[in-house]
Amino acid sequence: MTNHNPRQIAISDFTYDLPDELIAQYPLEARDQSRLLLYKNGRIADHQFKDLPSVLPPQSLLVFNDTKVVQARLRFQKPTGGTIELFCLEPLEPVRELQGAMQQTQSVVWKCLVGNNKRWREGRLELPLGSQPQDGTLWAERLAPAEEGFAIHFTWSPGHKTFAEVLELVGLLPLPPYMNRDAQPEDQERYQTVYASEQGAVAAPTAGLHFTPQVLEQLQKQGHQQAFVTLHVGAGTFKPVKAELMEYHYMHGEQMSVSRAFVEQLLHRLQHPIIPVGTTSMRTLESLYWLGAGLSLGLLPQDEEEQHVPQWFPYDVKTNLSAQESLESVLQHMDRHRISHLQANTRILIAPGYKFRLCNGIVTNFHQPQSTLLLLVSAMIGSSWQKVYKHAVANNYRFLSYGDSSLLLP
Repeated sequence: MTNHNPRQIAISDFTYDLPDELIAQYPLEARDQSRLLLYKNGRIADHQFKDLPSVLPPQSLLVFNDTKVVQARLRFQKPTGGTIELFCLEPLEPVRELQGAMQQTQSVVWKCLVGNNKRWREGRLELPLGSQPQDGTLWAERLAPAEEGFAIHFTWSPGHKTFAEVLELVGLLPLPPYMNRDAQPEDQERYQTVYASEQGAVAAPTAGLHFTPQVLEQLQKQGHQQAFVTLHVGAGTFKPVKAELMEYHYMHGEQMSVSRAFVEQLLHRLQHPIIPVGTTSMRTLESLYWLGAGLSLGLLPQDEEEQHVPQWFPYDVKTNLSAQESLESVLQHMDRHRISHLQANTRILIAPGYKFRLCNGIVTNFHQPQSTLLLLVSAMIGSSWQKVYKHAVANNYRFLSYGDSSLLLP
């Protein structure tokens, strides 16, 4: 596919009829009992997810996102009886890096969405951290408007607790908005992948929800390798595209982290198929290539530890830099700064016209009409996405976060 610029893509061309009854509201009883649609060489076949190890290309490297969903919704009762809900989106102070922000004690400032905003004119909200006064209290104070939300100053006592512990005590799991229900006890386990470890996401990397220890073991037995990256899924993943043309859509940024060991593993596996599990793993992999390319070509600052990949970078930069050269450039950057993990913020948009540099396919769920995730699927398999989605709808596949899965191999 040619590397033309997707700014002129009309999102209305990426729609399909999704019946409400096909949107999965609850998880299946067993993770790996979900269905798996295989698209390969232009053909479609129906499988169960537990068949994945046997239908992958031989000696594939599967790349998983090990982010963990945090209990990012906080419900405060006003003394007058009204409810104000705060949805923590990203940290602002004293640090913007998620892992560090979750370990803060006493006080933090986060950007939040505010539900029932008009009812909170002034003053501090408070939320008990337990049933007894000695369990402590969380307070919230609104500072200034921030992009698509407000800066909220949280303080709590006892101050030795980390913000992660506070959210664990009183936060609620943020299920996707289209589920229209409160989280149930089973969601605490089922809306996390079995390998989730790095706290910071406000939505699950849902392609990974189908994996069980048994499937992971089978992958190994059949000669496939596994690797882990971290991309903290932001609420922007649910953000609808409202602009008619993609050039007017502002892509959300997400924090990613990759280890030196992972970059070295990739370098050794470039001759084998690299298959990301989910759109977030794919964004991380492709962003990694563009980070290396940007550093190698002198288009990104060499002196900054944390890097940023702009939305249109892959389309505006013309380069034939190989994946190997790019990854070696990333390693040199890490050596220069003496860091074991590369932290970056990516706004990369993967849409038709994108030339893949590291990924040879994808394991992913079925996505909403007119979404950037559907554009990503189309970038991978071209206009065949319509055939795939038509088959999925006609055969009653389950859609979205708790839905079924697909393995797409162009």
